[in-house]
Amino acid sequence: MATRFTASQSVEIAVEQQTIPIQHYLRQPQRLVHALVDQRRIQQLSEEVFRLKMRPLSFMSLSIQPTVDMRIWAESNGTIYLRSLGCEILGFEYINQRFSLNLRGYLSPFIQGEDTRLRGQADLEVQVELPPPFSFTPKPILETTGNGLLKSVLLTVKQRLTHQLLVDYRQWVVSQTHNQSVRRDDPNLPFLNPE
Repeated sequence: MATRFTASQSVEIAVEQQTIPIQHYLRQPQRLVHALVDQRRIQQLSEEVFRLKMRPLSFMSLSIQPTVDMRIWAESNGTIYLRSLGCEILGFEYINQRFSLNLRGYLSPFIQGEDTRLRGQADLEVQVELPPPFSFTPKPILETTGNGLLKSVLLTVKQRLTHQLLVDYRQWVVSQTHNQSVRRDDPNLPFLNPE
């Protein structure tokens, strides 16, 4: 019988005002992926689909390393959405055949007074049929352990998001501003559109 684990995490981030609004940055969700995840653990499958090799997770005495295919896309207002498309557990065929992962989330800019803020939410659900002896463990213990593990995964993502996203955004603004000034000084180059 499958056991279900769930976790949700919300985030709100104050954005320091820059010369280019963050909405322009957020229209490039691939930047966000590369800002948040170690490059060695990402494989870009298409413009919007990425394969992410997660860090190994320890559940009771099991250590598993999910590989998740994620679709990440942006709308014109700068809202980024993500949705898991598939998941594979390497090295544990029994669990791989009985494991499903569903991740949905968004990150959206909004104006509050004169400040821009980002608000987001991620919901993670895993269903897995555990092999013996885990299947004999009382369900409340399994659920508490599994839900805690998922919550720690989302908390780690939140911590990276609140730090790395703003760092990458500032670096992107500096590079865009520099590229614009270089192009303005060179009449042979077309003007860069910051979007």
